[in-house]
Amino acid sequence: MVPSISFSGRECRHADEIFAFPARTEFSVTTGYFANNCFGIGISVNLHLLLFRRFSWDRDSKSCQHPVSSAMFTQSSYLVDRAMSASGHFRRIAIVTIVAGCALLGAAGQNLTFKRGEAELIADEVAGDVVKHYYDRKLHGIDWDAQLREAKNKIDNATSRNLAFANIAAMLDSLNDSHTAFVPRHSFSLDYGWRIQTIGERCFVTRVRPQSDAATKIHPGDEVLAINDYKPVRANLVRIEYILNVLRPQSKIKVTVRSTAGQERQFEIVPKTFEGQLISPTLGDMREYWEVEHKYIGPRVISLNSDVLVAKIPIFAFDEAEVRKLVSAAREHKTAVLDLRGNPGGTEESLGLLVSGFFDHEVKIADAVARNGTKHRSAKPDRHTFSGKLIVLVDSRSTSAAEVFARIVQLEKRGTIMGDRTLGMVMESQRYGLASTGYSSSVSITVANLVMSDGNSLEHVGVTPDELVLPTVDDIANDRDTVLAHAAQIAGAKLSPKDAAELFPYEWQRPYYFAGH
Repeated sequence: MVPSISFSGRECRHADEIFAFPARTEFSVTTGYFANNCFGIGISVNLHLLLFRRFSWDRDSKSCQHPVSSAMFTQSSYLVDRAMSASGHFRRIAIVTIVAGCALLGAAGQNLTFKRGEAELIADEVAGDVVKHYYDRKLHGIDWDAQLREAKNKIDNATSRNLAFANIAAMLDSLNDSHTAFVPRHSFSLDYGWRIQTIGERCFVTRVRPQSDAATKIHPGDEVLAINDYKPVRANLVRIEYILNVLRPQSKIKVTVRSTAGQERQFEIVPKTFEGQLISPTLGDMREYWEVEHKYIGPRVISLNSDVLVAKIPIFAFDEAEVRKLVSAAREHKTAVLDLRGNPGGTEESLGLLVSGFFDHEVKIADAVARNGTKHRSAKPDRHTFSGKLIVLVDSRSTSAAEVFARIVQLEKRGTIMGDRTLGMVMESQRYGLASTGYSSSVSITVANLVMSDGNSLEHVGVTPDELVLPTVDDIANDRDTVLAHAAQIAGAKLSPKDAAELFPYEWQRPYYFAGH
């Protein structure tokens, strides 16, 4: 399916028309979160996706809307994570501190002249947009004027563009909100050559890109002890990713790992740089993105036997026909295993469609609590729903819409959630282009808090599985999927961990993401 762009009711089919749109233009597309290639999630600008609904760009109001829920800068979003620590508080590493530490290794692409005055104008505009649009009019009781003054004072003493931008990011970080973040523009994208994620509370290398610098130094199963001297854990990994992928991309990173044999090593990884990959989306760009990436993001279904079906759903970016095809296949089986591991979220429409296909009654999705009131969201059942047994797999890379769906399954007692605790990035945000940067940079601002039917938000909390099932170090090192194998066994199918890993083989994707998405 190729997305089209609607200009005031007419459909645009030519790439050059995007540059001459009227005051308000609306278009639907799923690009994902930010850091695509770097640390973990896969496509969709990597660091975490969100509940994307519909993008709408308004040159007058400077806004590019898309309710999200994670995947922020990830693709994905958002990527200023503050996951909850065991004590129930958030362990937070100051953004400015990490950025300053990165300065020792050097940022990639530092060819822009640093002008403090321009950075201060950006800070003023960002702060103003927050006051006008943030879902909590009281800004959690924060003295916002004081935060802006502090940011501008630090910009006056900043020695580089990156440090100045870090102080703008730190101002937003004071809101402790996963979907409110500064997104500066870069004319390139990076691929560090690995995928890492937290399993439980520890961080591991899960995949290594062939023929990369990383491939000569690390292996799947290695535990990551430090990145630029910061220990990555569930509570700060997304924050580190946001800094290294969005705020201050690095020409090299210093990494400390412990091998599966217990040997600790420290070395530098040099990423591959793709110049000009960060672009403002034209229709042609979006069409190419959709056509190239759809094979990676569409639901994939495999029947294990007459009783058990497994569906891999990489992202919530599918249409009604695809959901009906999935549900139709599931209806031929007694049990459906929906694999949402690594799923960063996606469109609100896709979430509603999936709920409609797997529940036989109207289900409340969430209340969107915004500054001007609360919107109630629900999904009615489709004419032909799957009423069999349901198992949903999640992990620490499951965010946004994936978390909402899993929690609905729990609250409605519809099935069993297995795997690892999800990340807890579930808000709704809107992107605002910054006039002070010529709209090349933007700020994501949370416009609604999503509250589930039990009266609680998943933000900073995530979904705790009904059954905690984690891969071991040996499983990661030897490419075995014990989680899916266990789910298949519970469902009544024989599937070895090795065969489970081969059902949906991982495919490395070309680094590619859109500016401001």
